[in-house]
Amino acid sequence: MRMTVDEALARGGTGRFQWRLLGIFGLVWAADAMQVIAVGFAAPSIAVTFGVERVTALQVGTMFFLGMFVGAWGFGRLADRIGRRNILLLTVAMDAIFGLASVWAGDFTLLMVMRFLTGVAVGGTLPVDYAMMAEFLPPKNRGRWLVWLEGFWAIGTIIIALTAWIAASLGAEAPWRWIFFVAAGPALIGFWLRLWVPESPMYLVRNGRQVEARAVLNRVLAVNGAAPLSGETQLVIAPVPAGAETSIFAPMLRARTLGVLAVWFLVSLSYYGVFVWVPGQLATEGFGFVRGYGFLVILALAQVPGYALAAHGVEAWGRRNTLMGFLLLSAAGCFLFTLAGSTAMIAGSLILMSFALLGTWGALYAFTPELYPTHLRGTGMGTASAIARLGGILAPSLLAMVFVHGFGVAIGVFAGLLVLGAAALLLVRAETRDAAIG
Repeated sequence: MRMTVDEALARGGTGRFQWRLLGIFGLVWAADAMQVIAVGFAAPSIAVTFGVERVTALQVGTMFFLGMFVGAWGFGRLADRIGRRNILLLTVAMDAIFGLASVWAGDFTLLMVMRFLTGVAVGGTLPVDYAMMAEFLPPKNRGRWLVWLEGFWAIGTIIIALTAWIAASLGAEAPWRWIFFVAAGPALIGFWLRLWVPESPMYLVRNGRQVEARAVLNRVLAVNGAAPLSGETQLVIAPVPAGAETSIFAPMLRARTLGVLAVWFLVSLSYYGVFVWVPGQLATEGFGFVRGYGFLVILALAQVPGYALAAHGVEAWGRRNTLMGFLLLSAAGCFLFTLAGSTAMIAGSLILMSFALLGTWGALYAFTPELYPTHLRGTGMGTASAIARLGGILAPSLLAMVFVHGFGVAIGVFAGLLVLGAAALLLVRAETRDAAIG
């Protein structure tokens, strides 16, 4: 009897196994979010500790994103060759070790080295995490579950905002040490939890390891209370489109790859441009009552309904339509900021930006892994993540030149970049809702 991995997963549905997986992956996803977003909250106190300008302190973020670029590019490809599970264990361990080492950095150069190595770990974790979660989900409601995983990003952001607020309220001498310590904690716990996670059955089938793949799928079915597969079941992967076997730039994938990579780059440049600079701006100068870490917590909380709407949208309206809508809504939030004539309007536009940008990420992360067959999924997600980190690398330094002309001008540039992202999405003609991902 022949059966695809998706058909086997559909037999068990989404039950206790997937909920456990969501909790484990979600914990580390939140930890990664905390590491990524930490630089914007930590930069003001890093500048004070080491006696440098805030623009110089933000180079810690540049080094972190450079590390993420290296990690995403390298580990995504390695995961397609040696397996998802081993890469995840390695990268989460690196995240915890180098993240904690950052806390005790005694000079600025050492801190940048530790943040680079932490970035390598986080860059490797993010794309493989998503690809692996997708490969344990049946086609029905896969998009919603992936957005739920992405929703842990908001939890991580809220925790970092609260940590920065508490550290500042208590008059901590170096709040950035608090921030980096809290950011590293979940990865340390997540490493041990990851030992429970088996290898991806799709990866195993693709590499001819039938017995192991059946054992993993039977474990999933048992936990979810479904009947096991018989020993005669021959597991197969859904046919791969012609030309897609060797490269994400093969003829049948080229247009969607170019389009989705452009979206990743432009969204990343805008998101990190906003969230690397806004925390420091609000913590120091602010805009009337829109000032301090308290409002940053509000911005973090605004991300939660953004993810909730994206989770609904990817199933109700489709991945592509939801992503397009959130891109345009993000651009609208940035544009409204440039027109804001009152503090209330500034507050509203910033909240809309936070809400829509994180909904954009949720839809983008749900859509991208489904655009590629199994043997290229890690590569596709790794490349997309690497391109996003390139945006992160450029955001602190390149956009510093834009911010010289005013905060409103810079936010207006982000509006334009997000509209370009919506235009780039037109190159991606596929809609993957309810589709098999073999």
